[in-house]
Amino acid sequence: MRVVVTGASGFVGGTVARGLVADGHEVWTASRRDATVDGARHLAWDLTTGPLVDPPPVDAVVHAGAAVSDWCALDVARATNVAGTLAVRDTFPGARFVHVSSGSVYDPFRPSVRAREREAPVARYLDAYGTTKAEAERALARDVARHPERGAVVVLRPHAVYGPGDTTLLPRVEAAVRRGRLVLPGGGRVLQSLTHVDTLLAAVRAALVLPDDAARATAPAVDHHEQVATRGLLVANVADAEPVVLRDALVDALRRRGTDVRVVAVPVRPAWALAGAVETVARLLRRPGPPRLTRYALSHLATERTYDLTVLRDVLGVDPSPTSFAGAHAW
Repeated sequence: MRVVVTGASGFVGGTVARGLVADGHEVWTASRRDATVDGARHLAWDLTTGPLVDPPPVDAVVHAGAAVSDWCALDVARATNVAGTLAVRDTFPGARFVHVSSGSVYDPFRPSVRAREREAPVARYLDAYGTTKAEAERALARDVARHPERGAVVVLRPHAVYGPGDTTLLPRVEAAVRRGRLVLPGGGRVLQSLTHVDTLLAAVRAALVLPDDAARATAPAVDHHEQVATRGLLVANVADAEPVVLRDALVDALRRRGTDVRVVAVPVRPAWALAGAVETVARLLRRPGPPRLTRYALSHLATERTYDLTVLRDVLGVDPSPTSFAGAHAW
């Protein structure tokens, strides 16, 4: 199979590209920076510039390119996550389109408890990332409705991706450790669905070979924002086999990385109010990076985030492994 992987200079895209090369596929990587994936050819592509003029002929696209910061300006995030997604779709209209979305499209204001795919997108979000990842899903749904002749779309929603090469989850947790203490709202005693990058890779592999009729003949996905139903794109939550207690998982991961920590619990409601105040000050001062405490982070650290995996198991045929930080010392 001939496959383009966008965002291949990043953690998820790079892992997917290397996995597909290892499977024997003909792979093109696409990103602004050289992805340096052995065995793949590279396309230098800034998604915000629009469709490629002379794209290679491919059978499928894995779209992992995104602006992932939870402190990104809305217009910047839209340029990459929405317009960029449509640019990729327009560049390869006949290809199977595997879109790497996010668990952040679920409601940040209430717990996600074994959430099913039809529970998102929702009407409002806490940051530009969740907003624009939801907008990208809606844009793809509209594209499928308007252009049924185009390649089928499979949307994957992983949550908290970790594993070898992780540049986001574990580094942020490690940066939050102070003098052997890790402060967690509510003590981190909430259930979370985490996603090993190998679990996500398995979902991508399955999505690439899923028969067209299985990808298109799905039950309507209800868009709670636009109050419409769309057919023709498959949406699947992606996560490890069972949820874990966040506190236990983070302590285990840090210990395997050589850091023993003591978890310090702080009340959730005061932390939420403080995060809102800190965000306001940071915006007034026009600070480029995110503050240490944000409501987006709290919405994931202090609230259950677990997802129903029926579609992953029964439609994509992926049997995910349990959450494991084995080998984390080398990540």
